Amino acid sequence: MKRLLSLLLVGFCCIWTPALADESKQERDIYRDLETFANVLTLIQQYYVDEIDSNKVITGAINGMLGSLDPHSAYMTPDDFKDLEEETSGSFTGIGIEISIRDGMLTAVAPIEGTPADRQGIKSGDQIVRINNELTKNMTLMEAVKKLRGAKGTPVTITVHRQEWKEPRDFTMIREAIPLVSVKYTELEPGFSYIRVSNFQATTTKDLRNALKTIKKKHHILGVILDLRNNPGGLLDQAVKVADLFLDKGVIVSTKGRNKEEQMQFEAHPGDGYGDFPMVTLVNGGSASGSEIVAGALRDHKRAVIMGTTTFGKGSVQTILPLPDGAGLRLTTAKYYTPSGESIQATGIKPDIVVPLTTQSDSAAIPAPPGKTIREKDLPRHLENDKGGKKQSESAAEPAEGNDEEEFQQMEDIHQIAKRMEQDNQLQAAFSTLKGLAHSPGQRQK
Repeated sequence: MKRLLSLLLVGFCCIWTPALADESKQERDIYRDLETFANVLTLIQQYYVDEIDSNKVITGAINGMLGSLDPHSAYMTPDDFKDLEEETSGSFTGIGIEISIRDGMLTAVAPIEGTPADRQGIKSGDQIVRINNELTKNMTLMEAVKKLRGAKGTPVTITVHRQEWKEPRDFTMIREAIPLVSVKYTELEPGFSYIRVSNFQATTTKDLRNALKTIKKKHHILGVILDLRNNPGGLLDQAVKVADLFLDKGVIVSTKGRNKEEQMQFEAHPGDGYGDFPMVTLVNGGSASGSEIVAGALRDHKRAVIMGTTTFGKGSVQTILPLPDGAGLRLTTAKYYTPSGESIQATGIKPDIVVPLTTQSDSAAIPAPPGKTIREKDLPRHLENDKGGKKQSESAAEPAEGNDEEEFQQMEDIHQIAKRMEQDNQLQAAFSTLKGLAHSPGQRQK
């Protein structure tokens, strides 16, 4: 171990010595901090009460370093890196829940439709206190993901704390293959279709294009509802291509980072033939990242009416950087901007028409009680919006969301549309608006 540390320091000396004469104060500080790190590691190795696993300690230091940056940068072990590749390719084995870290606590962002977590009623904002009776306090995101995943058919128990509960509750679920079927669709009425995009993975654009082709063969398209509620994002290129399907020209999104290669602008291309019918896009507090890119592009180009409640507000881009040993870094490398030049980081996209989700009683729709919806601005060390504008806040124009916002009725069979329409007031409002647009040609999006 001492020899390793000596080589580490000598290596840094070899790197920095030629520049010592004119190195900046920042460079001297970095070298001093690296020396401190090496000294601390040596003292731990020599004096800690138990013999330590050096690799585990160094990995912990790396996680701490990345965790100090923002909520979305993380270190991935070789196994984590492999799991990520599987997930973006279309499936993984687990309970089906999008998670984040808030105030050191593992927190649910949104369950994936039709999965064990969804069927058990896990909600956005739920704190996962334990996994298989192991406390999650200060557990890294990747550690938590690894514990939640496992072999198909095996059980996992999570202990959940919810704001309105007096005591935490246990949920035992059986892990299963989670096929990330990101596109589902059905017909509302002849010519009017409902399309749900639940995330952006490798096949999303292809699946959406096939869905639109099928719809078009059956009926002339009079209007489409694009549902992006609880869509946590995914692959940037897929979000861009989805927006491109509905746009014939103009900027879809631009990204800006420190390096030249992060300065990018993505533009729409003509030719898909899906730009001549009205659209309503549904969003909510669980709509993040890629879904905000799509909603922002459709809004700025006046291609769709955006309806629902303010989105999550994740306006940053993460790049996966592989390491030589098969591990990787998920590092925030850029911020993205809507076609109008707006950054939605920590602010979100405010809908054109605000429609909070309501619960249904026997007699009328009753607004859900105020709840705590988790958004980007609530996460520790989130990146600030660099446009200097005021962060959007809930006001008289947008009533506080209830917890029902993130648990709107998820039908395993999307074709149970009558039941969905009966229970989902946001979908009802979207359909009413869509039909109004279709019957008023002068108001159609151009």
